[in-house]
Amino acid sequence: MSGAALEVLRAGALTTVQDLGRPGYAHLGVPRSGALDTGAHGLANRLLGNPPEAAALETTLDGVGLRALTPVTVAVTGAPCAVRVSGRAVAWGAPVRLRAGAELEVGRAESGVRSYVAVRGGFAVPPVLGSRSTDLLSGLGPAVLSAGTKLPVGPPGPDPVSGADALRVPGAPTELVLPLRLGPRADWFEPASLAALWRAQFRVSSESNRIGLRTEAGAPLIRSRGGELPSEGMVLGAVQVPPDGLPVVFLADHPVTGGYPVVGVVPPGPPLNAAAQARPGVGVRFVRG
Repeated sequence: MSGAALEVLRAGALTTVQDLGRPGYAHLGVPRSGALDTGAHGLANRLLGNPPEAAALETTLDGVGLRALTPVTVAVTGAPCAVRVSGRAVAWGAPVRLRAGAELEVGRAESGVRSYVAVRGGFAVPPVLGSRSTDLLSGLGPAVLSAGTKLPVGPPGPDPVSGADALRVPGAPTELVLPLRLGPRADWFEPASLAALWRAQFRVSSESNRIGLRTEAGAPLIRSRGGELPSEGMVLGAVQVPPDGLPVVFLADHPVTGGYPVVGVVPPGPPLNAAAQARPGVGVRFVRG
């Protein structure tokens, strides 16, 4: 520990600590978790010279308010938003130095859903199974942030490399296009329904969360057989089809097993990062992956 810390003044709708998660424990029933938009999370750490696995804060829609208890340097990426220090506008997507007592206000997302607040040295909350991520499904990791929470900061690493690729981060999607690799249970659906999947126009449901992106309003997938599967393993990006026929794309806090058939899998990478920033009502299309 470096002795540096920040205090939460305003927790926002849902702000959690996230790093790269805890993969490799599915056989113990432990989800992966970790930052939903790994691109934005990685950029925030690069801007500060942190290692990729450093823990940052993931906000949801309306940002967060923090007070620096010691001098620290922070960066905000992900969903674009107004960033202020003690009432003064400062840069989004760039390192910002905070004096002791300065108040950082990360505002409401102007587009997208999730912003990322990194600090040089990373947030040094106690790790659980090698990760500092909050897992909403299992309850592992630090609690969801609340006002008054004090967040310790780790020792800073080497100076950051200048010219980090802030401009390469894509904006929030106006339409979410997800490449889909069919299987393992595509044969549970009518061939005509599968063919129609590539033409279907879904929308992001307001019931989406860190566990999964739920869809609505599209043509439901029709099963070719009845009954249910025994529970089987689930992976990040699995597209499960519940009885209503509307696909659910599993995100970082997804369960490790499930009984509904998986029609296909969206590979990790930019498409799932975009899913993390897709607001309710945004159109969703699946294309052959």
